[in-house]
Amino acid sequence: MSDTATTGEAPRRRSGGRAARVAARVTGPSEYELAVKPGYPGGRYIPLTESDCAQVYETALCLLEDVGMAGAIEEFIEVVTAAGGRLDEDQRLLFPRSVVEHAIATAAKTFTWHGLDHNRSIDIGGSGVHFGTAGAAVSIWEHETRTHRPSTLLDIYDTSRLIDTLDHIHFHGRTLVPRDMADSHDLDLNTAYAVAMGTTKPIGISFFQPEHVFETIEMFDTMLERQGAFADRPFCMAHNTFVVPPLRFAEEAARCMVAQTRLGMPIKLVSAGQAGATSPAALAGSLAQGLAECLGALTCVNLLKAGHPCVMALWPFVSDLRTGAMSGGSGEEAVINAASAQVCNWLGLPSGVAAGMTDSKLPDAQAGYEKGLTVALAGHAGANLVYESAGMLASLLACSFEALVIDNDMLGAINRSIRGIEVTPETLSAEVIHDVVRGPGHFLGHDQTLAMMQTEYLYPEVGDRLNPDNWYDAGSKSVDERAREHVQNVLSTHFPSHIPPAVDDAVRQQFDIHLPVEELTASSRW
Repeated sequence: MSDTATTGEAPRRRSGGRAARVAARVTGPSEYELAVKPGYPGGRYIPLTESDCAQVYETALCLLEDVGMAGAIEEFIEVVTAAGGRLDEDQRLLFPRSVVEHAIATAAKTFTWHGLDHNRSIDIGGSGVHFGTAGAAVSIWEHETRTHRPSTLLDIYDTSRLIDTLDHIHFHGRTLVPRDMADSHDLDLNTAYAVAMGTTKPIGISFFQPEHVFETIEMFDTMLERQGAFADRPFCMAHNTFVVPPLRFAEEAARCMVAQTRLGMPIKLVSAGQAGATSPAALAGSLAQGLAECLGALTCVNLLKAGHPCVMALWPFVSDLRTGAMSGGSGEEAVINAASAQVCNWLGLPSGVAAGMTDSKLPDAQAGYEKGLTVALAGHAGANLVYESAGMLASLLACSFEALVIDNDMLGAINRSIRGIEVTPETLSAEVIHDVVRGPGHFLGHDQTLAMMQTEYLYPEVGDRLNPDNWYDAGSKSVDERAREHVQNVLSTHFPSHIPPAVDDAVRQQFDIHLPVEELTASSRW
């Protein structure tokens, strides 16, 4: 029985009272009280047993030792043979088990992926989970015409500044290829420029030639107004698809990898075999091959510079074996990417997987269930970086502004599920239940309810929770229509200014920038 019931005293009030709780709700929670934050620990979903992980790893070591990697460049041959490896009669570079194991032991286990805004940097490694974008889509989904059109440099800038405003996307790897760029040099340099100008979050891009790596970092130093500034705070990660599966280095990507290592740019080591085509149809075999390829690249990088920050990006893609087409939204894709994260984490290495690669061509129900399944499993498996998690359509061939906004809601909800439930004497709420049962009979006006509205619960930006009558009164709009309105509002008003005009002018004087300067302050189309 409560003290109030036995003594007749006035009901006890918590510190601050209801008025303070209401005021706190109006001002919003602090950064540390938000319902979700980047980096919650994953790992509750474990598709592989301990024995499974060990067998996959053992197979990968055997593949590297007995089959090796074809197409090794001179720099890789030099460091691997000096460490005890050799070239066989077919000129395949063989990696002794001890060399690979030493690379794993000395590789970076954690590192900071900086943002141009210090407060948006993220720590990679351990069990922390972060969601972001990536891809090389060649088209944009047009909401009004319901068609796909070729992607442009302006699209890259616009997606970057839209992502800059989406709280549950923690990093931005470029999602599009600017098809209006005439050559690979213009494409690499201008992509880097457009992404960096659009957001202060950690960014990622890819490169065609090693020379472009040098020039891009020089451009970043100009943006930061000091030579060597990028090396001190590398805010851009190289997306390096270094392998042509099965087990063959891609020569130009490998040369870019050497440049990235020497210049201090973190590297995402991407192995993207397609099960049944460029990797085994058996998912376990596809996983083992991808692990072998990534470990081969990690060994080369670590022999060039021990502890250089790398992400093990096993991206085993799945085919629809009836047609051979990629099936990015399948259940098989969901489980093998989760397994990829698990085996990398089991080795203690930073992990990055691809999820959210729906096969749907537009932001519809198919896109929703495929993205929700694949991203949720990747996050709960503990992937440090979940790439492709927002915006992508058509098995990575297209990107959608509306999908970025819709998927941001999805990512928030998934991140909330990863956070889980905190069980403490306070959250178990025995006293609160007692007060309500003996008092008003409901929790709607209780101090705890007001206090937890924003710290325990997350609310969608464009997802609908109205009852049918109110939904009709609000225009009976679908989620993609509401997302379109959100996109138009953001892209007509949000123009990041973290690079001052005078600094941008210096960049433009030094480098061949194709994005019109007027687009940095006023959109020509939104």
